[in-house]
Amino acid sequence: MSADHQPPVPVGPAGPSLPEITIKAVLLGVVLSVVLAAANAYLGLFAGMTVSASIPAAVVSLGIFRLLRRGSILENNIVQTAASAGESLAAGVIFTLPALVLLGFWKDFSYLWVTLIAGLGGLLGVLFTIPLRRALIVEGKLKFPEGLATAEVLKVGQKGGSGIVHLATATLVGGLFKLGGSGFRLWKGVEEGARMVGPTVVYFGSNLSPALLSVGYIVGLNIAVLIFIGGVANWLIAIPIFAATTTPQAAAGKELAATDWAWWIWSNKTRYIGVGGMMVGGLWSILQMRGAILSGITSGLRAYRRAREDPAADLRTERDVPMKWVLVLAVAAVVPLFLVYLRFVRQVHVAGSMAVMMLATGFLFSAVAAYMAGVVGSSNNPISGVTIATVSVACALLWLLGAGEADGPAAAIIIGAVVCCAAAIAGDNMQDLKAGRLVGATPWKQQVMQIVGTVSAALVLAPVLSLLLRAYGFEGHSTAKAAPLPAPQANLMASVARSFFTGNLPWLFVAIGACVAAGVIALDRVLQVRRSGFRTPVLAVAIGFYLPVEMSVPIFAGGLIHHMVARWRRRSGAADADQQAGGRGLLIASGLITGEALVGIALAAPIVMWQDAEILAVSGGPYGAWPGALLLTCIAAWLAIVGARAKRREA
Repeated sequence: MSADHQPPVPVGPAGPSLPEITIKAVLLGVVLSVVLAAANAYLGLFAGMTVSASIPAAVVSLGIFRLLRRGSILENNIVQTAASAGESLAAGVIFTLPALVLLGFWKDFSYLWVTLIAGLGGLLGVLFTIPLRRALIVEGKLKFPEGLATAEVLKVGQKGGSGIVHLATATLVGGLFKLGGSGFRLWKGVEEGARMVGPTVVYFGSNLSPALLSVGYIVGLNIAVLIFIGGVANWLIAIPIFAATTTPQAAAGKELAATDWAWWIWSNKTRYIGVGGMMVGGLWSILQMRGAILSGITSGLRAYRRAREDPAADLRTERDVPMKWVLVLAVAAVVPLFLVYLRFVRQVHVAGSMAVMMLATGFLFSAVAAYMAGVVGSSNNPISGVTIATVSVACALLWLLGAGEADGPAAAIIIGAVVCCAAAIAGDNMQDLKAGRLVGATPWKQQVMQIVGTVSAALVLAPVLSLLLRAYGFEGHSTAKAAPLPAPQANLMASVARSFFTGNLPWLFVAIGACVAAGVIALDRVLQVRRSGFRTPVLAVAIGFYLPVEMSVPIFAGGLIHHMVARWRRRSGAADADQQAGGRGLLIASGLITGEALVGIALAAPIVMWQDAEILAVSGGPYGAWPGALLLTCIAAWLAIVGARAKRREA
């Protein structure tokens, strides 16, 4: 009997065991991992961000398996698990390794070194999250918005019926919005404005993104408010204060328009408040999670022993890769990384210190990235901020070990590259494991496929980077062509590493961020003692400081919509008024994320083929931002109405 005509199969931890790792699922997952890694490498270097691949990969898998008339929900989950690793690893690579070219340390991208750094860093990211799964997913209360959305896509796609119509409609709307804005350029993607007010500058703006709106809807008002507060505090307080103390000529070396001046201050100064906040917030998060992490490790060891003693008592949906193999694979990855470091620095004590630093910061920031993915999703996870913190700490260690301006920056970038790849994979892996838990997947099988997807992507990234370097060049590099790829994160990493050894890193703003984080932590402890329903997790505020405020606005709007829907449900007598998952509202939000992500990846094809970012653009883009703002307002109203009506009926 074909999958289309089988009776509905219950999903979730109580569901039966279905086929998962099959030949067709592995092959499709590997192909999608390679394709998405290549596409997102270009998009990341060009636009400064990548597109989460979990939902698009799930949709593609559902479509292909439906054509084949065979494929279980767990096979589709395995495909998206492997495929999404390609996009995540691409982000870790492009944010860091091009900095070695910009610093003049590399002339091209060596296949051996890129593959080793990317593959081993990604492998460590998978391994670091295995003991975190129980702490953050099983016992934690994080939303993991894209994990929820992916699970909803898988369940609705498998069952079909009216739910798939709502999901498909929202996917079409999200895709058309992305096509109109980013493809045809019928409207600007950001509504923004700035004005000089006396000696200072005031800026505000909003990104016109249904996906960000949907992220806010999924995470809820509490987190959305904190992200928004961080953004407003940076752009309406910190930036105006700095602007009042200096001039564009003195700081930037040239006259700048008000908007450019605000962005220059954020990029070069106040953004580092978020970096300092992430450093302190990351350490605090690890301290807070220490019991859960230790419990996760010990419970994993107990589960492994229990499975050997009594196989019948071993619950499939709680079975991770055994901790014994986690430790063996971690050691197997660290040894070649030590040899890589030794190859570049040629000093055993320095290479050993780099390896220890990589392990410590890798686990720390993988945990931070996993936590932040649970808050804002992997698409909006500020991995570059985590990497800046890693590069800064690595620079300090290398400086203490005697490294100088000649080799210190490059060595710090290599440490940062491994950690960045690990953190990027960690955030993505936790999203996939969250989706898997909701559809009744086997964790160890997902973890194995995450490794398969990571290795597959690592094998193709070096040729892709070399091709892009030769075709376009990178902004700020001597071989850059007429229209080079901006590579914003790589330029930022190179600047941080170089500035540390030349004494130009804005430590004042890093220190301010650390102090802000300490204050937020103290406030959260007070709220905890008072048993307040509103809490202030420090990383959410730090994310707000680090991200442009334009991204915080639609997230905040989505949180407000969620709050209004919940209030409507309470007035209607719904018992689960604050429960986010379920209902047509989540289907609409999931579809909007899906459509924007699918079209975002699809737009890479014509851009690469014709080497023209404006290949689909309507001449002149004459309409400004108002059509996009109007359409996004209509989408927000639609999301609110559908969510409220559905919940009313459910009540």
